[in-house]
Amino acid sequence: MKYSGIFLLFCAIICTLGLHAQRGGDDRIVLPARIIDGDTVAMVDLPVVVIFPPLEFESNRERRRFYRMVRHVKKVYPYARLAGIEFQKVERRLDSASSHRERREIAREVEEKLEKRYKDDLKRLTFTQGRILIKLIDRETSHTSYALLQDMRGRLSASFWQSLGRLFGYNLREGYDPDNNDFDHQIETIVRMIEAGAI
Repeated sequence: MKYSGIFLLFCAIICTLGLHAQRGGDDRIVLPARIIDGDTVAMVDLPVVVIFPPLEFESNRERRRFYRMVRHVKKVYPYARLAGIEFQKVERRLDSASSHRERREIAREVEEKLEKRYKDDLKRLTFTQGRILIKLIDRETSHTSYALLQDMRGRLSASFWQSLGRLFGYNLREGYDPDNNDFDHQIETIVRMIEAGAI
């Protein structure tokens, strides 16, 4: 009796699988394909997977310094991304401007809007965070902060802010070069890890 119940359960499972296999067309997945040398090969786009080497530190001090840099980059990276987005919007508006006066009005309007929105947050940045932000703005816009100021406010204003920045240790003309600068390389590594969701 006991075995007949198991046998009936087994038969029910087999019949269910058989019916499912006969239906067939309901659960097929259609993929784009390409024929290569007479064989049909499915073409599937896979997500990009970025693999980072394990982080190795010579000392605990170096480890702490790296993770402090991670905190700094995580804090300012969203501002740099916003700067890149705003830069593209402003560049489109400036390209459509018909006169120099209209360009200045657009620049002034954007500056006031950004100042109102981000002034308090940016005032609270540390020196290192400010320096990283200058680097990341160059990364996002492909223009140094000095060049952006010069385009938006003119050469005289850009020179004034460069001089003022130099008094406090900033260089607005400093570009972003992760291939030849260790500081920039570390920033780039952290940014890529953030974008990949690794940290």
